[in-house]
Amino acid sequence: MSNGGDDTTVDYRGQRVRLVTGVRFDVLVDAFELAVPELSDADALARLAEAGDWTGFVRELAWESPSGFFRVWSSRPGELMRHAGSAVSSVVWLIANHGIAARLFRHDPAAMLYSPLRIEAHALSGTSASAEPAASGTLVSFDVPSAQLRGFDVNKITQAGAELDRALGDLLEDIGLPRPTALRR
Repeated sequence: MSNGGDDTTVDYRGQRVRLVTGVRFDVLVDAFELAVPELSDADALARLAEAGDWTGFVRELAWESPSGFFRVWSSRPGELMRHAGSAVSSVVWLIANHGIAARLFRHDPAAMLYSPLRIEAHALSGTSASAEPAASGTLVSFDVPSAQLRGFDVNKITQAGAELDRALGDLLEDIGLPRPTALRR
């Protein structure tokens, strides 16, 4: 199928945070999932219908999740990768702040490439790739929202990215982790 079209490539600079914690993997996962409730698209649509309007819906969500974030998807790749010979426990979450996402979408629907945010956590134990003893605890990785969203070169999207940075830093502190330098403003 060929219907023609034009493409544009946009270069931007991203930042990835790797936060090494002394927290056991299962403890960190439990804390994160308690702080960030699950909300599927189907559930969100049903709750939106009950709330009657977007403002009421977002207000209701704020009562349920003080951070403003909800888990909209999760995966446990470590379980699958065990069959490929890896023994590392891992989880990947997509978390959304629906209020901020609505503003991003209004200014450029393509901003949904970076909202919801993707967060990966995996256990640190055993040996590292270099066969050196690895630290025990959990490594949490994510891209800095404002760094990705700055690439749209739209002031309102850049501001929303800074809000996501702040909210993500607050969430990490709420579950007992330090706020990474990249999320300090």
